[in-house]
Amino acid sequence: MQVQRQLQRDLDKANQFFNKQFTPPTVSYAVRGVKAGVAYLQRNEIRFNPTLLAENGTEFIQQVVPHELAHILVYQQFGLVQPHGKEWKMMMEQVLGVPAETYHCFDTTSVQGKTFPYSCGCQTHQLSIRRHNAIVRDGRAYICKKCKQPLKAVS
Repeated sequence: MQVQRQLQRDLDKANQFFNKQFTPPTVSYAVRGVKAGVAYLQRNEIRFNPTLLAENGTEFIQQVVPHELAHILVYQQFGLVQPHGKEWKMMMEQVLGVPAETYHCFDTTSVQGKTFPYSCGCQTHQLSIRRHNAIVRDGRAYICKKCKQPLKAVS
């Protein structure tokens, strides 16, 4: 119920700012893993992670709900643009009045699946089972964003 109220408050802000009626998105709670929410632009749908919502309550509602709604609003107003580009940032800050943060900082211990240690030149990374299997089965390679070296399994 709180999610719906936040969505409506934010939709009202956007409707007033742009002097138009945006189409409200459908909402479901079908996201798993470490993602807090996902916006499906063409479907006009937002999906939230029910576990992270339950564990983070108000903070989740104040951060994630406007974040995902901003993606939908930007798509309806400007079409297909960069996911966290200038239009999205403007929608977050000027229209919805929320800091334009691209990642959440919630504790994901309870929703994180089994991980596998991989190392590079500067640190050890914990890869998901999906990425681990892509390396083992498909020969996919990943590189560290910091040192740009390939990740290698820690034995």
